[in-house]
Amino acid sequence: VQLQASGGGLVQAGGSLRLSCVASGRTFSTYDMGWFRQAPGKEREFVAAIRWSSASTYYADSVKGRFTVSRDNAENTVYLQMNSLKPEDTAVYYCAAGRVRSWYVANEYDYWGQGTQVTVSS
Repeated sequence: VQLQASGGGLVQAGGSLRLSCVASGRTFSTYDMGWFRQAPGKEREFVAAIRWSSASTYYADSVKGRFTVSRDNAENTVYLQMNSLKPEDTAVYYCAAGRVRSWYVANEYDYWGQGTQVTVSS
């Protein structure tokens, strides 16, 4: 599985962005998908995840109520809708695929995209 993330950019605080992650391969629909982010000088942290069936979604407390993860298995794409953005959301955002048990553990994911930069100005 190869992943290509896009949709990042520069936005003012309070604004919105929608990230997309397109996967290659016919097995996308069998993988759980996650979003992580990494700010300069900080460790990579979990943001959100969605089960392969879309039956369950998971969010970090810091983004709960502001971010929404969804997927379209027919289009091999997972999305991260980010609303009410804050300067502390500034980071490189990565999508990842795997068959995971612990959603927030990066090592559980087998495939990673290249990342897309999100910058939120105050």
